Amino acid sequence: MRGMRLVLVLRFQMYARSERDVEYYPTTDPSHPQGQTLHWRTHKKYCKNINTFCASHQFNQLESHEREDALLLTHLLAECSAKGTEIQEGGDPGLSIFMTLLPGPVEGKDAPPTCPLLTRQRPMQTASELFSRCGNNNFSIHSHLTTIAHGVFPLASRLFNHSCVPNAVAKYRIAPAKEVVMDIVAIQDVAPGEEICIPYVDPALVETRQQMFRFTYGFTCTCPSCTAFKLLDSSWPVPDEEELGSLGTSLREFVFPDQCPDAIKLPSSPVNLETMPLEIFRIFRESCLASLCESFSTFSHDGPFESALEAGLIILAFYVVIYPPNYPQIGTHLLEMAKTAWNAFITMDGTDPSTQPVGLKLLAQVRVYLRLSNQVWAVIGPEGDSDGGPLAEIQVLGCLLSEQGLW
Repeated sequence: MRGMRLVLVLRFQMYARSERDVEYYPTTDPSHPQGQTLHWRTHKKYCKNINTFCASHQFNQLESHEREDALLLTHLLAECSAKGTEIQEGGDPGLSIFMTLLPGPVEGKDAPPTCPLLTRQRPMQTASELFSRCGNNNFSIHSHLTTIAHGVFPLASRLFNHSCVPNAVAKYRIAPAKEVVMDIVAIQDVAPGEEICIPYVDPALVETRQQMFRFTYGFTCTCPSCTAFKLLDSSWPVPDEEELGSLGTSLREFVFPDQCPDAIKLPSSPVNLETMPLEIFRIFRESCLASLCESFSTFSHDGPFESALEAGLIILAFYVVIYPPNYPQIGTHLLEMAKTAWNAFITMDGTDPSTQPVGLKLLAQVRVYLRLSNQVWAVIGPEGDSDGGPLAEIQVLGCLLSEQGLW
């Protein structure tokens, strides 16, 4: 029914993890006695060769993400080798399910080099077969929007198609010594019969996402966002600093017409890109967003805070155009803007900034940005590990505002 929030909890073993997962899974830590026992059957198949492999020219000429792929693929090949008999006899449903997933669109796509295995029992699967399925079914596991690992969740791979304007997103719940749990959370009302879609890549990658879809997943996206952004011509020159400021002002006025920073309201539905003036499309070059985010981060830490808030408002307008309502990045950015406005307030000159017009204006901005951030994260709910995160930071800043009688 429309108006109901849908939450699906998918509990599946991941078949590829980064080494960061040892923080949450003590039994996978090679230095942990239980972890050594659990993984020795697999690890011993490449243990003596791994240092030589990691020092090789072949390995070191790889990009950083390719090195991680090489190590993860080595471990997966070793696991397949160790469980070869079990797989052949149907005794390992996990890897059997993994091999039924769709491979990537490019048959025979080159897999990264792997560490030689110290065994005569060769895995039944080739490196290319495994690597292709990892890439086509990979999910980035994040805690508080920071990617900490990668994993394959078979049911999610089969159930959810992609949209750059999704009505749902994936989040992850992480607890010590437990498997990661994926939740699919509806961020908009879902009508009966409406397909639930999630983003396979960050929708902000407007220039490169089509290439990623074709190369990794084998499809071309025709969602309203991709259709509209065909107007973004790669031959257009990248805006310089002055042009970026002018375009940012135009974008902000388009998204937030006649709204002061302390009275911002977010749209309740995706922005209609057909109504956006053509000249504004230039700001959606990926390098422009990177430049804006760098400026916001620098000014937020080093000042002036006023410049940070100006850049932050342009980024917020950018996100409102790119992402659907209640998207996590919108909520997180609003929280960062609230924290920046608060820092600007508490570092003001004078004995009581709350009695000064500028101070009152900053407090109003803190309140509105924090309220909007809380609205977004109330939809998404708790995620990641239990250590901090947006909801905890919202609570802390809310307590500080309460002391000013504003929350």
